[in-house]
Amino acid sequence: MNIEKLLGLPLLASKHGQAVDNLMVYIHWLMIALFAGWLIYFAIALFCFRQSRHPRANYLGVKSHASSYIEGAVAVVECVLLIGFAIPFWAMAADKFPSENEATVIRVAAQQFNWNVLYPGPDGAFGRQDIKLAGAANPFGLDPGDPQTKDDIYTSNEIHVPVNKPVIIHISSKDVIHSFRVIPLRITQDAIPGLSIPIHFVPTSTGVFQINCAQLCGNGHSAMAAGRLHVDTPEDFGKWLKSKSGGATSYE
Repeated sequence: MNIEKLLGLPLLASKHGQAVDNLMVYIHWLMIALFAGWLIYFAIALFCFRQSRHPRANYLGVKSHASSYIEGAVAVVECVLLIGFAIPFWAMAADKFPSENEATVIRVAAQQFNWNVLYPGPDGAFGRQDIKLAGAANPFGLDPGDPQTKDDIYTSNEIHVPVNKPVIIHISSKDVIHSFRVIPLRITQDAIPGLSIPIHFVPTSTGVFQINCAQLCGNGHSAMAAGRLHVDTPEDFGKWLKSKSGGATSYE
């Protein structure tokens, strides 16, 4: 039986997601081995040290160093998982970003209780932002006097990306701490007020995936699950982008 199905892992739809799943599977194998080992040890201890066999306590204790060797082996396995898998994967996720010229670049600003999404227009550049201009009608604080603002595309709770192309999302928050999570893509990133934190991924399957908020952000927290991330074919993504272009968004 496929161990990933046995563990009930959800649909995988990103290039880096297999590394995430592999690490989880390896950790589960270690936990299974430790669980079985402790059960065996417990059974041996009950049998070998039962009262009928040892009516009087032995104050010399166990002289074997087997337990120390086992603990050392477990520590070695944990180091392998940490140094051999977790740290290299984190370095890739945190430092090895794709070039923005070759990626779909998006800005997401979370708020109570929806996801604000911004795309650069056909010029490929975002308009100038100023926190003083931010408001209900202008969640990103875009300067309406900046020519590059005119063609920027704004949506709410709706993200579209093309399949098999790198995506970079800059995540921030307007109010409290939120957390941007799309389970099939194996991405999670806290949205923190005052910070813009980038994440990157390559979607490998088309479909519509729910955006979850992984931080309790208020009484309407469940409403954050209304967000959807659409992974489109390049043709469908182009059509969607074209349908949103042409000055449909105004911050005047």
